[in-house]
Amino acid sequence: MKKIFSVSVENRFGVLNKVSSLFARRGYNIESLTVGETHDPTISNMTIVSSGSAHDLEQIEKQLNKKLDVIKVRTFNEEESVSRELILIKLKYAAANRGEIIEICQITKAEIVDTTDTNMIIQLCDTPDRVDKFIDMIRKFNIVELSRTGTLAMKKCK
Repeated sequence: MKKIFSVSVENRFGVLNKVSSLFARRGYNIESLTVGETHDPTISNMTIVSSGSAHDLEQIEKQLNKKLDVIKVRTFNEEESVSRELILIKLKYAAANRGEIIEICQITKAEIVDTTDTNMIIQLCDTPDRVDKFIDMIRKFNIVELSRTGTLAMKKCK
């Protein structure tokens, strides 16, 4: 079972370490972790994606709520959320495959953001599943570098 934790925390030194240590001490893997300041500069929001049994994930939520620096914990699954991830991929290309790369970008709504005669950087902001599919499509080309932000998520509006 996969769960998304949206954790509002005090924006100060050491909080990220305390929260991530909670997962490590219990042997749970963090599949994705993003952190950023909210509209209030004293508060940051952590989006943590983890998987495990329902009991284990419930225990993580309870432990997060006990942390002094944690203001609020919200949990939801992928179906209840709007999720996005940003990816940047640097490719080495030749004139022979340039058109195919551009076509894949047009189909997937990816954007070429930098280019030279032999390299290009592509960005895509989409759901984590669609980002994975895009990587699979582009993998046959010469990937020089790849960087992902991790999942950002919010519970859907009711």
